[in-house]
Amino acid sequence: MRVVSARDFQSKRENDYGTPEQNETVKSIVNSVRAEGDIALLRYTEQLDRVKLEASGLRVTEAEMQAAYERVEPSFVTAIRAAADRIRAYHDKQKRQSWMDFQADGSILGQIIRPLRRVGVYVPGGKAAYPSSVLMNVIPAQVAGVPEIVMVTPPASGGEMGINPYILVAAAEAGVTEMYRVGGAQAIAALAYGTETIQPVDKICGPGNIYVALAKREVYGAVNIDSLAGPSEIAVLAEEGADPSYIAADLLSQAEHDEMASAILVTPSLSLAEAVSAEVERQLELLPRRDIARTSMDSYGAAVVTDSLTDAIDIINRLAPEHLEIVTKEPMAIVGQIENAGAIFLGPYSSEPVGDYFAGPNHIIPTNGTARFASPVDVDDFIKKSSLIYYSKEALLRDGETIMELARREGLEGHARAIGIRLDQERNTGGTTK
Repeated sequence: MRVVSARDFQSKRENDYGTPEQNETVKSIVNSVRAEGDIALLRYTEQLDRVKLEASGLRVTEAEMQAAYERVEPSFVTAIRAAADRIRAYHDKQKRQSWMDFQADGSILGQIIRPLRRVGVYVPGGKAAYPSSVLMNVIPAQVAGVPEIVMVTPPASGGEMGINPYILVAAAEAGVTEMYRVGGAQAIAALAYGTETIQPVDKICGPGNIYVALAKREVYGAVNIDSLAGPSEIAVLAEEGADPSYIAADLLSQAEHDEMASAILVTPSLSLAEAVSAEVERQLELLPRRDIARTSMDSYGAAVVTDSLTDAIDIINRLAPEHLEIVTKEPMAIVGQIENAGAIFLGPYSSEPVGDYFAGPNHIIPTNGTARFASPVDVDDFIKKSSLIYYSKEALLRDGETIMELARREGLEGHARAIGIRLDQERNTGGTTK
């Protein structure tokens, strides 16, 4: 892990929108599935996932989901249920209500909150399977009131046994009743446009590889998407006195996700930076996914030494990290100065995996610096809002001339006349402008 000064530090992370070849591949897959439906879906599943299916075998049965309980440890079932309870309790607090404002002139202004009708959840099955992501996508949608939640996941995420049993159990515990064994760009296309077997959705959410991300971008507009997520990120803001072993372990917890994951320590203490760097090297040798983590740390990891804590905070705000840990003597005194971060973890015991699995807040968080303007997934991602306008006669007579003035200044005479015809009729029948 390189130790650099703030002046020499340059983040290597850039938005990755794929190579031209990857983009063309995704466009071809999406267009084929849109045109051919199940035929293309099955062809790509055999070609890319090495799994030959019939259309009747795309849907995961209730019996398969229940059989998965025999393939996982009882301790996992207990853990996933406890996590689901905490995640649901947190998201319950985010629910919105429709509202109306009854005004003195008889007008009513308001907002109607409705859930989306049908949501598609993508669950990856590549380098690692993530049953926790099932909960983080499904539960906020359920809390929002989405009546139809459909899940897709690659057909061989569990090796020869098919879909990973931990994903199946998590889906069952989350209450998923519609699930298909299909992954990659072809799954995104099926969710967006529908096939003979899979009905289209209104929104697609969930993480995936570069092909999944590019496919989500390709279908955006036909459906909504959560985000174009990049590789995982963590930044740790720490000062002298922090435990180097804690910080190193937390940096590696993200580095093991992906060779392109980013793990950065920002500190005004050179001695802490050097100690964490040494501890990273020691812990790497003990990590099962050490090759992935080492590539990540070599390419996108750093211990950045600043002149002051204020300078360190400035770097954090410029990075706008997905996950931020503040490991200082008074973290609550600093959190108000953090402008850009997806999730903020305070103190030495708020390790990032606490948020990944159990605390309650969503672990699907903006990456690639998009925490400058984006937020973690929550209940709001699964609702839509309609404005409500009931204008009384009194209000129109009072405001009509003003509305016509604004319309005519924009050159939209038809807009003005739509108001004027009402004003004229009311005046001719005895109404008066107030």
